[in-house]
Amino acid sequence: MLEDIRSKIGNGKPIAHAEALFLLTEADLLSVGKLADAIRRRKHPHGRVTFVVDRNVNYTNICQSQCRFCAFYRTADATDAYVLPYETIFRKVAELVEKGGTQLLMQGGLHPDLKIEWFEALFRELKGRFPQVQIHSLSPAEVIHLAALSGLSMPECLRRLQAAGLDSVPGGGAEVLVDEVRKEISPNKIGWREWASVMEEAHRLGMRTTATMMFGSKEGPSDIVEHLFRVREIQARTGGFTAFIPWTFQPENTELGGETAGGVDYLKVLALSRIVLDNVENIQASWVTQGAMMAQVALFFGANDLGGTMLEENVVAAAGCSFRLSVDEVIEIARGAGFVPARRTTGYEILEEY
Repeated sequence: MLEDIRSKIGNGKPIAHAEALFLLTEADLLSVGKLADAIRRRKHPHGRVTFVVDRNVNYTNICQSQCRFCAFYRTADATDAYVLPYETIFRKVAELVEKGGTQLLMQGGLHPDLKIEWFEALFRELKGRFPQVQIHSLSPAEVIHLAALSGLSMPECLRRLQAAGLDSVPGGGAEVLVDEVRKEISPNKIGWREWASVMEEAHRLGMRTTATMMFGSKEGPSDIVEHLFRVREIQARTGGFTAFIPWTFQPENTELGGETAGGVDYLKVLALSRIVLDNVENIQASWVTQGAMMAQVALFFGANDLGGTMLEENVVAAAGCSFRLSVDEVIEIARGAGFVPARRTTGYEILEEY
């Protein structure tokens, strides 16, 4: 089967479910990696590895969803529960701009009281103060929650957020797009079809989005494959995904606990993502969960992007995983692997090569 798959990929044809499952469960890592690397070279012959200078501002840790895999959330009555005041957020974004940042990734919990007006006022003020910053914020679960809390339909909620300044939507909260898995790891969260509906509506409104996958918790190989094909099918309909980011579950301090995927598993899933998602231009390596060296290796397993520099990151750090990298270190990861480092915008416009 491997030769048939290699021939298909060489002719630029998409692989099928059964072939993807074979690559994940039976093919050896290096064979899968070589297939993914060939696709990466074809799609990105310039040899660039891109990144964006960004900050992840978690506006609140109060969350009604209380996912079993999350170490970040707090109940409203917890002693360390918080909602950031606007001025604190403005100060954080000002620091981002001082460092040449162009992307604000703002996500929080499903807060029981923050309605759409809170976000509209915030986004308008952010756009007025920092017009050069792309507001890449609010996951599909937050959008669905915000719409219900504010008495709006989801499309109307998204339209109002966009009018206030929301530029694009991150792919958080996807976990695995199979409801049987979602019910086990995040029983209070939206189902996969609701996640997809927000993404498709955002694409209809002209907003670009990313897609993610968190694996290594309770899913099986067929669930990973199903997730990838569901992302591919959405992309075939809308073309709105700029990138795909697979990352591994971090069990420390979570209710779910247990073990997670290792480096070999990470590289294989990353490579499979590049192979299956032939209609998504960019695959990100997750140095936030894997560290610098594994992210560098990932550049030979299909990844062409190192994501954001993340001047701040709190959610994964709450699970005991706190890799930090400066802009210079991100540049060195790419350069050290023989690529041309390039700083980009959220929409993958190249701003500077190094």
